[in-house]
Amino acid sequence: QVQLVESGGGLAQPGESLKLSCAASGRIFSIGAMGWYRQAPGKERELVATITRGGSTNYADSVKGRFTISRDNAKNTLSLQMNSLKPEDTAAYYCNAVVATIDRPYYTMDYWGKGTLVTVSS
Repeated sequence: QVQLVESGGGLAQPGESLKLSCAASGRIFSIGAMGWYRQAPGKERELVATITRGGSTNYADSVKGRFTISRDNAKNTLSLQMNSLKPEDTAAYYCNAVVATIDRPYYTMDYWGKGTLVTVSS
């Protein structure tokens, strides 16, 4: 019913920037909080940043000051601007959204994208 598709991953050198995007589509009634999570090889998935529908943001300490999350409510899109990338930022990045669908407008569910890989290496 709802699809989240990430894009923008790739290879970057330390200190460079990348921008991730996530597009939500389907039978969407409304989208609440959205966020980016990441999972490095051999590690658990962790929160990177979240943003409410009203624009309030929250960041993991490891990315504060380097990453910026933003969203376009009209377009149902989410972005993550990643600056000053470090090798430890290497991970698969996943988009998450809390969505109410047209079929059940008063019931929300978590949806996840399939991920986009970010590799930071010299």
